[in-house]
Amino acid sequence: MILDKEQLRKNLDEVIWKIEQARIAVSEHHIVQLVGVGKYTEIENIAALYELGQRAFGENQVQQLAQRMEALDDLPLQWHMIGSLQKNKINKLIDLRPFLLHSLDSIELAEELNKKLEAKAQTMSALLQINAAGEETKSGVATEVAYDVYQQIKESCPNINLKGVMTIGAHTEDTALIQKSFEETYAVYDRVQKEGATICSMGMSGDYELAIRCGSNLVRVGSALFKS
Repeated sequence: MILDKEQLRKNLDEVIWKIEQARIAVSEHHIVQLVGVGKYTEIENIAALYELGQRAFGENQVQQLAQRMEALDDLPLQWHMIGSLQKNKINKLIDLRPFLLHSLDSIELAEELNKKLEAKAQTMSALLQINAAGEETKSGVATEVAYDVYQQIKESCPNINLKGVMTIGAHTEDTALIQKSFEETYAVYDRVQKEGATICSMGMSGDYELAIRCGSNLVRVGSALFKS
């Protein structure tokens, strides 16, 4: 559904206001980037949000990312790949040159990606995905091994520029469990930050305020931006 521009403005203002409140609760110096997730919305709504000042957008699938990058090619948007990356889509993603891949979820995927980046003489910025809630339905490395896996990728995959970590909050109504998954991810980020990591991507439409209070500096918001 193509939304009225005033509705989009209202949604964006509300999300930014909530980000500001959560951010300031952490520190006035805590900067948070908003990535709009467009997977369930029309291209026109993304273009309208651009006019309202939003620059970064993420997609869950390589195919959809490709279509949208092409359709909005005339706008200077910053594109993020935030969904699971299948090995047979790696070359396609490399050709798209996204600003950031959020979902590097295993050492195997990293090695495959590195190999194909090397063959194309390219590099890619990425985040290590952590399955902090230990849920079988989610991809990502376990919190306990995340730091070691991060180091391993840094050492063995020179064409991947690791920028930090990403997690999806625990899938539950229990705020304490969601908070725990964010805090455990942030603890890993805290360690890699000392080695130059700059991005802790946590929080979506339902939990981004909590994620920011737990230290997130990048939130991925879709439905809250595109509600009618």
